Amino acid sequence: MAKLLLGCIADDFTGATDLANNLVRAGMRVVQAIGVPATPLDAEVDAVVVALKSRTIAPAEAIAQSLAALRWLQAQGAQQIYFKYCSTFDSTPQGNIGPVTEALMEALKCDFTIATPAFPDNKRTVFKGYLFAGEVLLNESGMQNHPLTPMTDPNLVRVLQAQCTRKVGLIDHTVVARGAAAITERIEQLQGEGVSIAIVDAVSNDDLLRLGPALAKMPLVTAGSGVAIGLPANFGLAPSSQASALPAAGGLRAVVSGSCSLATNRQVLDFIQRGGAALAVDPLRIAAGVDVAAEALAWAAPLVEKQPVLVYSTAEAGAVKSVQGKLGVEEAGAMVERTIAAIARGLVERGVRQLVVAGGETSGACVQALGIAQMQIGPQIDPGVPWCHARTDVEGLPVHIALKSGNFGGDDFFTKAFTVLG
Repeated sequence: MAKLLLGCIADDFTGATDLANNLVRAGMRVVQAIGVPATPLDAEVDAVVVALKSRTIAPAEAIAQSLAALRWLQAQGAQQIYFKYCSTFDSTPQGNIGPVTEALMEALKCDFTIATPAFPDNKRTVFKGYLFAGEVLLNESGMQNHPLTPMTDPNLVRVLQAQCTRKVGLIDHTVVARGAAAITERIEQLQGEGVSIAIVDAVSNDDLLRLGPALAKMPLVTAGSGVAIGLPANFGLAPSSQASALPAAGGLRAVVSGSCSLATNRQVLDFIQRGGAALAVDPLRIAAGVDVAAEALAWAAPLVEKQPVLVYSTAEAGAVKSVQGKLGVEEAGAMVERTIAAIARGLVERGVRQLVVAGGETSGACVQALGIAQMQIGPQIDPGVPWCHARTDVEGLPVHIALKSGNFGGDDFFTKAFTVLG
């Protein structure tokens, strides 16, 4: 078997499919592994994305999991390593982006790497080191209210430096605009100044494509999923529709959502306004000992035979904070994740074969509840979100599944997703 071209480590499950989606669109055959595989790779692919659930765990554990993923990817012969994090640079002053990056650098004996969450297709751009979400700075986008990783500083050099022992610098837009040679020259200049990690500006896909060739010989790349569009060409690959082909879809259709992002709130509202069947999950009733999962499945049973159904815990920031105040931040999140995951498994047991999951932490919980070990990456629904095909441990049944980052997708995503499969 040919050596693996690109080995990727993603810090959450939706982020992993986001990255895999961009690689597939650029011509790579990609498999996404759920957690670090216990056996060698047995598929003819160009890239593997190892999906971890490490974004919000303790930094030491995130490092341990990431290094385990690195060792497995190295054993498969990966020629380059890609550490993928969210396009909103989700993290805290303790990590985990900085600590994991530095641990991977040390393990790879890598003295320099780049960092940029830029993903212009999803309106995430970096200018003069500042991260924008759409037309506003990150800290004005709603991310300042994130329940686990509130982002209150849009200056990425400052944010990353707080997490790192190595010096962090900047490759700004004036350099990127001049192309790969200028970027390489700037990297050499930064290294001479003692910089080991550089935030890179990018406001368009053209910027990312100019960056790509400058990264060809870099052992480690760290980024959101945007940088992925410029890497396959370094290996002589070009876009191909064959890379995203999946088996034909069938079965019942459903959506489960645990994300409380502004985008997902709009998607839930759009689905309901279109007349969709939707049920809200109340965290306080879960905490009171009510079997909310059983109630939701009983509600869904007669409806899902006729139309897609939506079960959601999505709520606005004020409501989320109220629940957290009563239950605690971690317990409220974990409790809802467990419930949504149990509902997802119950829906598959009842015939759902096309499942959309909204929210990074929720996606991780659902994939684990379904016993999915790996996923084949298929066609894009919206930027950053592809359909995937996987085998579950529910009687070995296959399922088409889409794992949507909370901030991604148009308002009509929950409706549009099922039209993509036909």
